[in-house]
Amino acid sequence: MMSTTALAPAAQDRVLLVLATLAQWNGPVTAQQLADATGMPRSSLYRQLARLKHWGFVQEEDGSYAPGPMGLQLAQGFDATSSLVHMARMDMQRLVHQSHESVGLIVAVNDRAICLDMLESPQALRCSFVKGRSVPLRRGATAKCLLAHMPPARRDAVLDAWQDESADPALPDRASLAAIRAAGYACSQNEVDEGVWGASAPLFGPGQRLAGCMTLMAPTARGLPRAEELTRMVVVAAARVSRLLSLT
Repeated sequence: MMSTTALAPAAQDRVLLVLATLAQWNGPVTAQQLADATGMPRSSLYRQLARLKHWGFVQEEDGSYAPGPMGLQLAQGFDATSSLVHMARMDMQRLVHQSHESVGLIVAVNDRAICLDMLESPQALRCSFVKGRSVPLRRGATAKCLLAHMPPARRDAVLDAWQDESADPALPDRASLAAIRAAGYACSQNEVDEGVWGASAPLFGPGQRLAGCMTLMAPTARGLPRAEELTRMVVVAAARVSRLLSLT
């Protein structure tokens, strides 16, 4: 599910690593799966799980683990206070109304793209981006847009971690990311989900700091014939949100 970190986490970070791994897992996970994903010894893993269970962040059932009820309180608190979600919502709604397609609000955290909000198209679409879910920051318009516009040192750290996979033609490189940066948007098809086309534009806060991105997603059969029109729509919507964010 999640790649094991190259370096062992500091003792104070182990509990957070376990919690982050559980959050990224789509469903219950066994202790062995957690140990494989985190690289932690079983003895240390069980200590962290016990702490998280005590505080309600993890629940155990039939020998498997999943996020606990305290996670819901954190999510509700985030929804209530996130200025990015609040400021983007109106333009996301407008974009869905104009395009009749699905629109997501997504941010980069470490090497993952996390969906903060998702407004569904009135037309059916199945894709990996669901509110609260994350995907690896590797393929697709969203990942490329976020990578292209994040601070250079952070981008280089992500790209350098892929050195052993440099032969994979689907992974973006520095040249392709520079082209996306110059264009101001990224498009893709069939890279994350088969049969899905996407266009993504960056969102900037004060000082042109990357805040996230807005991504429009459509079935390839609908998206490709309207690619230029839909791309222009998401770029305009993202620019409006960026203007709002820059005033905060």
